[in-house]
Amino acid sequence: MNQLDSRRFFASLGGATGKAKQSEPMSNNFRHPEILEIARKQGKVTVEGLAEHFGVTLQTLRRYLSDLAEAGRLERVHGGAVPTSGTINIGYEERRQLTAEAKIAIARACAARIPNGISLFLNIGTSTEAVARELLQHKDLMVVTNNMNVANILAGNPECEVIVTGGHLRRSDGGLIGTLATETIRKFKFDLAVIGCSALDVDGDLLDFDIQEVSVSQEILNQSRKTYLVSDHTKFARSAPARITSLASIDVFFTDRPIPADLGRACGSWNTEVVCTG
Repeated sequence: MNQLDSRRFFASLGGATGKAKQSEPMSNNFRHPEILEIARKQGKVTVEGLAEHFGVTLQTLRRYLSDLAEAGRLERVHGGAVPTSGTINIGYEERRQLTAEAKIAIARACAARIPNGISLFLNIGTSTEAVARELLQHKDLMVVTNNMNVANILAGNPECEVIVTGGHLRRSDGGLIGTLATETIRKFKFDLAVIGCSALDVDGDLLDFDIQEVSVSQEILNQSRKTYLVSDHTKFARSAPARITSLASIDVFFTDRPIPADLGRACGSWNTEVVCTG
């Protein structure tokens, strides 16, 4: 958005083209919808930009964004927030920053359950990349992946044989998808697969945005004796259009916060173990 368009946009929202007066009364309930509208139009809002627009402190703006994130209206990212995903995933760099500490804790818990000397698949995602970093001291692993970032990380472990599936490169996140990736996966029978997902439905369905990636993930599940899911709590506040599978087909689900009670009972009936790091 250029400078002229920015002035017109902000004028249409509240009649102001710059910083609001400190003394101007404006309730939280009024600011929240305006923040959501700016995020929808621009794709992202920053704490500093909104603080200047509203004439409030950075601390106040962070509280507004936290309130909207807790309500599932926005997703917090480094320095600001983005709209909650519906049919398009947020950017890779933003995803990597999102709940970074939680992903590290989840990855460590997951890696602690991965023995040496097995065949392992790691799929696309920032959570599985975090797991890869926790495997740098493991020995005698054979890791197959359709994630170029995972391959680069595990290249630092001389005790790990790394096999890349091939396929169509998705430049946005280093993922390899398509027929070639699926055909390569069919040549293996993995001891364990560690997968991530873009969203989790309240009924326990794992969801994603790219139907080609979904097909690859389903083939990974078919070719694995055991499956771990690594996914932080923000995935419950998101939605995506394509279904991968149900938690009923997952052996262990690693997450950072307690899951909804009804889903917890369902996981118990499915014999899906839930490991919560928080």
